[in-house]
Amino acid sequence: MALSRRTFSALAGSAALGLALGGSAGPGAPSAYAARSVPTGPAPAPPRADGRRRTIGHDHYSLLVDGKRLVVWSGEMHPFRLPSPSLWRDVLQKMRAHGYNAVSIYVSWNYHSPAPGKYDFTGIRDLDLFLRTAAETGLYVILRPGPYINAEIDGGGFPGWLTATRGTARTADPTYLSHVDEWLTAVNRIARRHQLTDGGGTVLLYQIENEYDSHVTEATGRDYMAHLYKKVRADGVDVPLFHNDKGRNGHWVPGSFDTGGETGRWLYGFDGYPSPSQTPPDWGLFGSGGLTGGATASPHTPGFVPEFGGGWFDPWGGAWFDGKGYAESRRTRDAAYERRFYLTNLANGITLHNVYMTFGGTSWGWLPAPVVYTSYDYGAAIDEGRGVTDKIVPMHQLGHLLQRVPDFAKLDKAPAVTAAGLTVYHLTNPDTHAHVYVVRNDGADEVTSTLPTARGKLDITVPPRDARLLAAGLSLGKRTLRHSTAQPMMCLTAGRQDIAVFTGRHGEMAHLVLECPSEPVVTRLDFDAAWVYDRGALHVTVPLGQGGLTRVLVEHGESETPLLLLFADEATSARMFPYDTPSGTVLVYGPELVRHAALDGSAVHLTGDTIQQTGLEVWGPRGIGSVVWNGRPVATRPTRAGSLSAAALLPGAPHTALPALGGWRRKAENPESAPGFDDSAWTVADRTSSYSTTPVPDGQPVLFADDYGFHYGDVWYRGHLGDTAGLESVSLTYSTGTQGMLMAWLDGEPLGTHRMPVPGKDTVRKGSWSDTAAFSLSNLPKKKRKELREALAQDGKHVLSVLVRRMQHDEDGKALDTHKVARGLTGVTFDGASPKVSWRIQGETAPDPVRGPQNNGGLYGEREGWHLPGFADGGWKSARLPRADRGQGVTWYRTTFKLSVPGDIDASVGLTLEDDPDRAYRVQVFLNGWNMGQYINDVGPQHTFVLPNGILRTRGTNTLALAVLSDGTTESGPGKVQLTLLGSAAGGVPVTPVASPGR
Repeated sequence: MALSRRTFSALAGSAALGLALGGSAGPGAPSAYAARSVPTGPAPAPPRADGRRRTIGHDHYSLLVDGKRLVVWSGEMHPFRLPSPSLWRDVLQKMRAHGYNAVSIYVSWNYHSPAPGKYDFTGIRDLDLFLRTAAETGLYVILRPGPYINAEIDGGGFPGWLTATRGTARTADPTYLSHVDEWLTAVNRIARRHQLTDGGGTVLLYQIENEYDSHVTEATGRDYMAHLYKKVRADGVDVPLFHNDKGRNGHWVPGSFDTGGETGRWLYGFDGYPSPSQTPPDWGLFGSGGLTGGATASPHTPGFVPEFGGGWFDPWGGAWFDGKGYAESRRTRDAAYERRFYLTNLANGITLHNVYMTFGGTSWGWLPAPVVYTSYDYGAAIDEGRGVTDKIVPMHQLGHLLQRVPDFAKLDKAPAVTAAGLTVYHLTNPDTHAHVYVVRNDGADEVTSTLPTARGKLDITVPPRDARLLAAGLSLGKRTLRHSTAQPMMCLTAGRQDIAVFTGRHGEMAHLVLECPSEPVVTRLDFDAAWVYDRGALHVTVPLGQGGLTRVLVEHGESETPLLLLFADEATSARMFPYDTPSGTVLVYGPELVRHAALDGSAVHLTGDTIQQTGLEVWGPRGIGSVVWNGRPVATRPTRAGSLSAAALLPGAPHTALPALGGWRRKAENPESAPGFDDSAWTVADRTSSYSTTPVPDGQPVLFADDYGFHYGDVWYRGHLGDTAGLESVSLTYSTGTQGMLMAWLDGEPLGTHRMPVPGKDTVRKGSWSDTAAFSLSNLPKKKRKELREALAQDGKHVLSVLVRRMQHDEDGKALDTHKVARGLTGVTFDGASPKVSWRIQGETAPDPVRGPQNNGGLYGEREGWHLPGFADGGWKSARLPRADRGQGVTWYRTTFKLSVPGDIDASVGLTLEDDPDRAYRVQVFLNGWNMGQYINDVGPQHTFVLPNGILRTRGTNTLALAVLSDGTTESGPGKVQLTLLGSAAGGVPVTPVASPGR
């Protein structure tokens, strides 16, 4: 039996969003700048790798692809923050479905280069695969390969080995440039195969440096930028190039450095992360103008924001978000924030808009910069577990609007319009004469006002700290919109009719007026709608969201092409998915996600996701007669709206059960602290000079870990001492990233622990911390103190063992070589004696060939493979959690667990650790040998670690290893450790297991 419209809507969950997981001269087309010379018209077709040459030009309005205007609505994601290549497709498909037409990616030098001259683009580092996947998904790519990226990544993307090299980074220093050239050669060998210009792929734009605001007026800065530009061109990259100006300083505008005589192929871009407490800034048409005015700094190129805040990162301790983590970042930079700030950008003529981040992901292993912890969720529209959040709604609405209504690609500032209590931006398209109004409420109370549009007055209501986009004189296929209180979302043609979608808040009364010189035939397909024809205008009134989608069919009159008006509240709008096929456009309503649509004869084949039971409605080209969903035929019936509607609900995702974790085995390590430990194979630390920016103490050897090839994770030192009689204290000066710590033993006796402070709001950005830990023998228990003093008085060798959790390298945002600040011990002094010392140092072993250089540190267990799934732990002691141990050092826990998630279910799983926050310990989490992050129990705020499918075997056995580092001042855990379901959907993408080699 066919379902009624109300049954469909209710079961589809329309009352709640429910999105839980849910002109040219030569190659590349130089500038086509000619004001008003390129008319408004249909946008280019979705990009794909089809081997057909294309031109990329621009004027001051927008990019021009093959002479057609393109508004870029892009989202940032980083492949290195999702180390499961199968899942790249999942995120990219979600982005495309929810309105993005481009993805912006950093390529992090340190992720691909374990050593000088060595570059790895295989496995999880397969850039070629990512670019192919983006093209297959139909997304343009904005490629940002550095050399410096910042990105809250270790060293700002510089490889660890660069810290120990001659030369000043981010200048024209020849040594530095020689390393840069090697890196760019490796990247560009791949990038040039995927350019839109030759049809090899969809790379649209290429960034040559990031937020470079140093040496701007100096020859070394200009020469550096010129070198990068010419190098990229010499490597065969011919798409437009750009730089991302930090903070709108007008740096590196066209003509500011030598491009080898090439003109018109350089774009100025700038970034911005305004606080939600601020009034949205005018960085373009309505702003202050000039070099510091944003887009006005480069009046002949389109407004371009390579990074605009889609959230914000969270520091160790969570100072910025009061310890509430990324949930608070998402709450404070919510959908209303997006509407206020992004619509203001649109009003200011910004037609290249990239949201940083759209999917933040995970800074797994030793990837994170010191300023952040493992999660890089960012409060983004797609969360770290790949779940689509309610922030997707304005992105979805605006993205589809900008792709399918070409008027927005070419807007001029129009005469001022006022509406009491509101800020109004008025723009008009010089070709179509459509008028656009961005109406913003910056106050704390809802405002109802009258907006005088070019086609009559409009009564509107804007919620507090929110904004709306309204239009007048907009073409809706063969008909014209006079005005509407609802926001236009898309206009397309499917079959024999035009379809226009309008959206607004749930429960709001939408009033739309359509220009109709002669009276049309109007069919109210859903009872909630009302209409009246009066003096050349059709008035339609609809309460939004009352049962889901409301349909009104307009026929005849001045046009024989029917117009189907669809009205949706916010939740409903996010479940409407247009998809272009070679045979025409398909529009799907109902599921949580539509990944792909294809026509085979009269059948529409759809793939996508459902979470709960939902209806399905499909509009498509003429002649479609059946629907297939995820490979299974769906019984449908035709509707008067020209669609096919499913006769029964699509099933949702079944409950996913996760096992309890038990069967733990436990083993303590720290053999390096024992005086008899054999360190003869360790590296002798006897260098006397360093390229670090940290001074070497007079009379002492270099102890900096990077100088000895140890760049990631923990590092051990063993100082062999002579002449120790009378020794009373040891002072250890060390340097780490945020939340670094140090532990010391003397002849196996724990001297104590020192740790860097938790950053406050004023020190959040501090990336390098140094301090001196003074350990006095007088602080030892009386008996231990006596025994140790007696031993030190004896001739013979004594050993000072030190473990430093170095954290990561600082970024180099100011081009001061801050990535070269030392990590590890920097100096050692003694009181009461002047022992002779010879030092040996040990950090991480050779980089894991699959997981890469950032996976492993220098703990004994890591060096011996205790984190790997193939390690034989049968001789370890059995253990139960929670634990209440006390002692200084490292203890490992291992267990296995099995999952049996059905193959057609995408379950996102995390690992949650909880304990008394007064307990001082930290845990390094390893899943199947992959270092998934660091938990600090008494600092936080992160408690749940995402375990990405592919690394996580959702149908098989997994090995979990926890390396617990306790400072000895309190009892330590682990406490409660459990698997957490972050979301599940019926559908997903096929996932290929990521290699997890044993030892």
